[in-house]
Amino acid sequence: MTRVISKVRTSYIRREPDNQEHRMVSTVEQTGSRPAAWGAVLSMALCVAMLIASEFMPVSLLTPMAEGLGATEGQTGQAISISGLFAVLASLLITTAAGTLNRKGVLVILTAFMLMSLVLVAAAPNFTVLMIGRAALGICIGGFWALATAVIMRLVPAQDVPKALALMYGGQAVAAAFAAPIGSYLGGFFGWRAVFWALTPIVTVNLIWHVVVLPSMPAAQKQDFRALFDLLKRPYFQRGLIACMLSWGSAFSMFTYLRPFLEQVTGVDVTILSALLLLLGCAGFIGTWAAGRFIKGNAAPFLKLPALVMGGATVGLLALGHSVIATGLFMAIWGAMNTMFSVIWMTWMSQNADDAPEAGGSLMVAAIQASILLGAVVGGLLLDGISIQATFVGSVVLAIAALALIRDGRQMLKGS
Repeated sequence: MTRVISKVRTSYIRREPDNQEHRMVSTVEQTGSRPAAWGAVLSMALCVAMLIASEFMPVSLLTPMAEGLGATEGQTGQAISISGLFAVLASLLITTAAGTLNRKGVLVILTAFMLMSLVLVAAAPNFTVLMIGRAALGICIGGFWALATAVIMRLVPAQDVPKALALMYGGQAVAAAFAAPIGSYLGGFFGWRAVFWALTPIVTVNLIWHVVVLPSMPAAQKQDFRALFDLLKRPYFQRGLIACMLSWGSAFSMFTYLRPFLEQVTGVDVTILSALLLLLGCAGFIGTWAAGRFIKGNAAPFLKLPALVMGGATVGLLALGHSVIATGLFMAIWGAMNTMFSVIWMTWMSQNADDAPEAGGSLMVAAIQASILLGAVVGGLLLDGISIQATFVGSVVLAIAALALIRDGRQMLKGS
């Protein structure tokens, strides 16, 4: 056996044709020759912030966008679902389509897709062009998230992966804190198109930063769909994937249509709306801090928290949403757990699919984006067909289903 001197960083599964058994084959990187690339992690964090801001900006601008494009709020909500659809496709195809391309170059290209999307959306003369722009964003979302955890595992030592993930998802907290409230506030003064134009120079800077700080990351080997199917055959991973989908579907069937709820039920104007969204976003910094501090070792005990806490906050909004103070409290609780959400489930993936991180990332992103897509579609139908309360009730039902499947999380661990 070849003696390995360098630290083993990234692994993948190879199925031997003669015995059909999984065997670990290590991909060795000479990590001892360079320190952890924290600058690259920060560049990834900025990309996360821009992705989250770009993907969910229609939430804070839903009403004016619908008016400007001559569509209903439910139809405009599908601008999120279309990006989710293309994100699903991109997440499943990226590791095979990229082949043996250097992962640095792939990330740079994906960030360029985000820039193109923002330009198309900001300049969209009609609903069709808007949806094309959102589709381009979906390609970036799916491709980036499919590779992100595997890339983080290559940028820092294994023991620093949860910390690096928390730092990267700190970009989510920044976007949640400032993008939605600033977007809704500026949109009220300058129009929703100006908000999307304002994001383009930041994404341009991020694109250049990627080129400068990301190290060269050659693909370990050419990926194919067999790695995805091999991972899907594992019962514990199947259960985790379904539970993750239910949890995310619950969260975003509510979040996508939060503005109509605040306007129709709570009765807020644009100033109070912006303040509430700012509160939700700032609470995300608490979640980011908690994720970096407490999520260590076995992730199983934390898996039920997103559905439990965020579903509970949604119940609170249904019961007391007419009160601005109560609404602010429940939105803060929801926002804090929202930023922990991704860290919890991606830590689970890094621990239980560590031998196939790119395949695991592809499947996780496909599952999450599919649930966001379905949540936006079903939530929009309930909103247009029944009421905004019906949309929130649907969110609670999905949260209950997730909790029933997760239980204590032990059945979603490798070896179960």
